[in-house]
Amino acid sequence: MARKTNKGKPISRRGILPILGSTLLIPFMGFGQEEPQNKVATDEEEAYETLLKPDGTTVKVKVSALKKSKIVKKNISNKTFLNWLGKKSYLL
Repeated sequence: MARKTNKGKPISRRGILPILGSTLLIPFMGFGQEEPQNKVATDEEEAYETLLKPDGTTVKVKVSALKKSKIVKKNISNKTFLNWLGKKSYLL
């Protein structure tokens, strides 16, 4: 038995389908995208602190936002603070 060589034989439609299918899968492998290295998140920016509101609910606030905040007036009562914010103090 003599072996036949495929040289000079045109590619059939069945031979193209695996090649076409594999080229369609290349975008799903993720070779083209890399993570951006110019944005480096520090622990301080990602850290959150849990604070308690007067009604008993909790709020998560970034630590960097707390450090950037400034004190307007110290030692004020909740009633005065709510009036300053423009809220009615029905709870107190």
